[in-house]
Amino acid sequence: MQNTIPAFGLGTFRLKDQVVIDSVSNGLDLGYRLIDTAQIYGNETEVGQAISESGVPRADLFITTKIWTENLAGDKLVASLKDSLVKLRTERVDLTLIHWPSPGGAVPVAEFMGALADAKAQGLTRLIGVSNFNIALLREAISAVGAGEIATNQIELHPYLQNRTLVEFARSQGVHTTSYMTLAYGQVLKDPVVQDIARELGATPAQVALAWAMQLGYAVIPSSTKRENLQGNLLSTQLRLRDDQMARIAALDNGGRLVNPAGLAPAWD
Repeated sequence: MQNTIPAFGLGTFRLKDQVVIDSVSNGLDLGYRLIDTAQIYGNETEVGQAISESGVPRADLFITTKIWTENLAGDKLVASLKDSLVKLRTERVDLTLIHWPSPGGAVPVAEFMGALADAKAQGLTRLIGVSNFNIALLREAISAVGAGEIATNQIELHPYLQNRTLVEFARSQGVHTTSYMTLAYGQVLKDPVVQDIARELGATPAQVALAWAMQLGYAVIPSSTKRENLQGNLLSTQLRLRDDQMARIAALDNGGRLVNPAGLAPAWD
């Protein structure tokens, strides 16, 4: 599989037990090939089961997981990833991310990025990256392993929080951006501007928001428990917005951050 991250995938945040099995099974059946999970989601075993039972060849899939903060220490990270691989029923994942920076800087960036690079050297993951990193942390990660080693920074990014300063810095370093929460917990679906554009294009508001992010060069990982929504979201890969439509969405940015957990979140740019 290529060294780039597919532009479109399936997220599994907040999905558990049979719900996540059904979502991943339906997604794979419909043609999704990137599946994004994390240690803290508590669903790696079920995701692994759904993938295993799908019959989709492993070589066709792109599996992402994320290392939780408790496992960032140099003597814990690799072992925790090996546990994830057992749950996911695979010998290696395609992408492993640091889920959040170490709270209070307890584990230095150089330590956990070094351990993550070691996991890659051992063949446990094909690519490595970060999530929820601000510019200062991204600089530290780059100085630890080199910008070319950081496949992506996965961040909250949607029409109300376009994170341009961080994205521009990442782009200047050659670091790709993955947008999570692209639909802003569904708020975007009710936005009059997005709804108008959807009518103009004969699309759904969800398709418009996802296509907007992909058109800017970001990867997206929307989740859904409904097969029809999974199918609808997938059609966003075929949608193209006009420049004036892109500009109208660009104007929606108001810094509306939805994910800012105390004790975890860095000082945002």
